[in-house]
Amino acid sequence: MIRSVNQISRRSFIGSMAAIGAASMLPGCAFAPKGRSNFGGVQIGTITYSYRSMPKGAEAVLQHCVNSGLSSIELMGSTVESYAKGDLAKVKELRKMYEDAGVDIHIVKYGDIGNKNVSDERINYYFDVAKALGSPCITREVSEEAAKRLGPMVDKAGVKVAFHNHTQITQTTYDGPILGYGKNLMINLDIGHYVAANDDSVVKLIEKYQDRIYSIHLKDRKTKANGQGNMPFGEGNTPVIEALKFIQKNKLPIYADIELEYKIPENSDAVKEVARCAQYCKKPLV
Repeated sequence: MIRSVNQISRRSFIGSMAAIGAASMLPGCAFAPKGRSNFGGVQIGTITYSYRSMPKGAEAVLQHCVNSGLSSIELMGSTVESYAKGDLAKVKELRKMYEDAGVDIHIVKYGDIGNKNVSDERINYYFDVAKALGSPCITREVSEEAAKRLGPMVDKAGVKVAFHNHTQITQTTYDGPILGYGKNLMINLDIGHYVAANDDSVVKLIEKYQDRIYSIHLKDRKTKANGQGNMPFGEGNTPVIEALKFIQKNKLPIYADIELEYKIPENSDAVKEVARCAQYCKKPLV
């Protein structure tokens, strides 16, 4: 039987209601039953990693996302695999469970896709999973070697692969051949990591590659000169709002996903903090 978010155990349901009650005490925070989070045309979501301190599993991650008031998520491939165990029928079941709760799985992460020790058969399985999830895109760390291998494969499969960055990225990383290996090779731009490593404008980078950026990760890091720390939104040096306003102004179809990395206060939890981040993003967009 396909389970919806409302069919999870009584214990987890009660726990989720408590979390909603606590989170909804945040200033200006309102939760629709299905957690709508498209603010002024900009889709704000989160990634599975944001809830690493919370109970794991596909059902739990879904409840965390709904309880944070969000309607889209970048889902870890390990979360999919633990639920579906390689069965595409179960992958479709997972998709329906999320859709029934109003959450779109817009990207799935398989960090080893394109690695030389991963077979073509496995890569094609990843493509099949993405399609079964209704996700147009798979993400992995930036790699020219992987791009060269994956380019023809993604174009043939009709699935996108977006390259994620840590602090190795610069304004010229994508000036080379990486994106040229395939029209379905995209960018998953972490703006916080960019600011921690570079002194120039990450918004300029978004403008430069706006046609190839599938999604951005939202975190507020300090610059190298200020220690590079992860901070609560609004307390670091990352132009989170400026990036979101640029996306909004230019009507770009770029997903913006909160990645919770700063230390969670003792009186809080990841669900509440992701909700706080979402409200920070929402305010200037609506």
